[in-house]
Amino acid sequence: MASERADGTVPGSGVATTLDRKGVLGAALRRRILTMRLAPGAILDEVALAEEFGLSRPPVRELMRHMAGEGYIELEANRPARVTSMNFNALRDFFLVAPMIYISATKLAAERATSADVERLRAIQRAFRQAAVDTDVDARIFANNEFHLEIGRIARNDYLMPSLTRLLIDHARIGRTFFRDDPAARDQLDLAAGQHDAIVEAIARHDPEESARLARAHLDLSRRNMAAYAAPEGMDVPAGL
Repeated sequence: MASERADGTVPGSGVATTLDRKGVLGAALRRRILTMRLAPGAILDEVALAEEFGLSRPPVRELMRHMAGEGYIELEANRPARVTSMNFNALRDFFLVAPMIYISATKLAAERATSADVERLRAIQRAFRQAAVDTDVDARIFANNEFHLEIGRIARNDYLMPSLTRLLIDHARIGRTFFRDDPAARDQLDLAAGQHDAIVEAIARHDPEESARLARAHLDLSRRNMAAYAAPEGMDVPAGL
């Protein structure tokens, strides 16, 4: 196999090879972070990633700078790159701000959606439902992230999208942390999928008020599920003890 040049390209292959590999690395890192395969605060080994994806270190560093701007990665001078941390304060800030961002994005999407936008959103929702049927937790988390990102794209607001992207990173990670597989959780998943369907149809009808109401109900469902896991009812002490 030909060796790479300093710019990360393989002789005779052109720049496209490096761009393609960077794209694959970026997609892999995002998936690993969203599904918690890379835990919050985990160190990212540039050398190992470069070897895994057939890149030199400069394009890996460039990608990490881009992903830091999106909120996936934290960069500090003279320290290795890390997955963005997630603590109590971050969770509190998430729940404070999430309603405003999600509702605004969904309302704008209902106002601006084209028929092509709606078809893309429906395709993503089909992938979400299929992942639920297949009980593929990681695929479901990724499809849910794409569903809400697509709503943000449909909203077409350059100020809103960065905040939505950042919120969805922690939404995915919180959901993966608190995931449980029991009948009650599966019922809640069915309810969430139904809410997705209703949001799609409200956007298709260009009904911003109904879209906003559904977005709020959808976020409230997530908050109740996470709260139920984080603060369960205490176990009863057996009689006689």
